[in-house]
Amino acid sequence: MDELSKLRNQIDEIDLQILRLLNERARLAKAVGDIKKSMGLEVHSPEREQEVFSRLSKLNKELFNESFPTQALRYVYREIMSACLSLEEVIKVAYLGPRATFTHQASLEFFGLSAKYVAVGTIEDVFKEVELSRADYGVVPIENTTEGVVNFTLDRFLQTELKIVGEVVIPIRLNLLSRSSEINNIEAVFSHRHAIAQCREWLSKNLPNVKIFEAESTARACEIASESQSVGAIASEAAAHVYHLNILSRNIQDNPDNYTRFIVVGKRAVGPTGKDKTTIAFALKDQTGALYRALECFYEEQINLTRIVSRPNSKRVWDYIFFVDFEGHFKEEHVERVIHKLKERAQMVKVLGSYPMAPLKEGKGL
Repeated sequence: MDELSKLRNQIDEIDLQILRLLNERARLAKAVGDIKKSMGLEVHSPEREQEVFSRLSKLNKELFNESFPTQALRYVYREIMSACLSLEEVIKVAYLGPRATFTHQASLEFFGLSAKYVAVGTIEDVFKEVELSRADYGVVPIENTTEGVVNFTLDRFLQTELKIVGEVVIPIRLNLLSRSSEINNIEAVFSHRHAIAQCREWLSKNLPNVKIFEAESTARACEIASESQSVGAIASEAAAHVYHLNILSRNIQDNPDNYTRFIVVGKRAVGPTGKDKTTIAFALKDQTGALYRALECFYEEQINLTRIVSRPNSKRVWDYIFFVDFEGHFKEEHVERVIHKLKERAQMVKVLGSYPMAPLKEGKGL
């Protein structure tokens, strides 16, 4: 017991030191914010945050052999930087709501608890909130490993001057929730169509005679389920806590590697961090080998593509817009060269943004 008390006293002393240093960090961060404002600079800097994450992760591995888990370190510093930023300027973030959706979770992971969050009803509304400066940033889904791309998000980029300034990739863990504590009581299940599609095999096997209904969101499904003992909802564990529902079955998604990628949009382009991704859109000229010639630009500059998808061009029948993600930042020389070459070979090229890569790497290059 004496040894236990001694160790606890040492922990208390360390906690006091951490508290003192947190307050000192907050004071310095506020001073930095005041200088930025006096110079007319943006207070929030996603590239600076990525620099801090990368530097501390490296030091944690090299100096301390990750005695404190690096992934947890990232979450700790996410909240430290979020709290310090709120002393300089409260960041307002619009997201595809309502609360407890996966987009809400992605927003919290990127900006932390100290930002001000505004839930809106559609992806279009998220873009409008940022375009009209009613929000500093917006967060929307762009693709899922099971269901593919979110077409409306892609199409909206052809109509806006907003830039992609960040990305978040989160695992989608879906659960069957209900007011009831028994799965046998469930007569109907509600959820967003994507969530239903991601659980079709489980639903067919475990609830073959239960009616399945689509809802506007997983959160709306939880609201419906909270009104009846015989209704279930497919949603996140966080939603169970928010809507006071029981978790009848966990991880019911059919694909164990089920991830959704979210993007953060804003008005200011983000500077390079050394580990960035760029997203562009381009339309082809009406000539033989046009797509081959366009993609050849990336091969010539040895640039790794991480995603390519196409969408119909609303202005021309049987014409397509290609959306491409690739490694690198538009300010890097080899990326500048590839964009210059592409503009010579394509009918239209639009840079949608360069931004720090999310911690989770998305598959292999193309």
